[in-house]
Amino acid sequence: MAETPRLSPGDPAPDFTLPDDTGEQVRLSDLRGRKVIVYFYPSAMTPGCTKQACDFSDSLDSLQAAGYEVLGISPDKPERLAKFREKEGLTIRLLSDADKSVMTAWGAFGEKKLYGKVVQGVIRSTVVVGEDGTVEVAQYNVKATGHVAKLRKDLSLT
Repeated sequence: MAETPRLSPGDPAPDFTLPDDTGEQVRLSDLRGRKVIVYFYPSAMTPGCTKQACDFSDSLDSLQAAGYEVLGISPDKPERLAKFREKEGLTIRLLSDADKSVMTAWGAFGEKKLYGKVVQGVIRSTVVVGEDGTVEVAQYNVKATGHVAKLRKDLSLT
């Protein structure tokens, strides 16, 4: 299995501009001066991704109170993300990376094992970007269930 290049603490976070579920363009550089949790997930409206998105939404107020913004990125089109937000009552910002270029640059797309087979796909990942635009935390192959609680603990927010 080929190793996908990954981000590490201290690396500059690759800038991006992606549409959100309303079609508005979101630029990471516009969030400079704030801490940003960027998480990558395979597909809206699937059980694991729904659990993770709901966990982030449920924690959003306390994360924002601690100075964090949350961006969820998947290859889904904005229209599907809008349905996902509406269906699940999500409060986090959902971004569309349809060509997977941002996921690739962030090490969140590449070869992974799925049911014992090597496939190309989204690697469930979370990266915390500091106020200066550098990576503070980079976690790859995270579990959907319990991840937000673990991240909060890792960030000393519990």
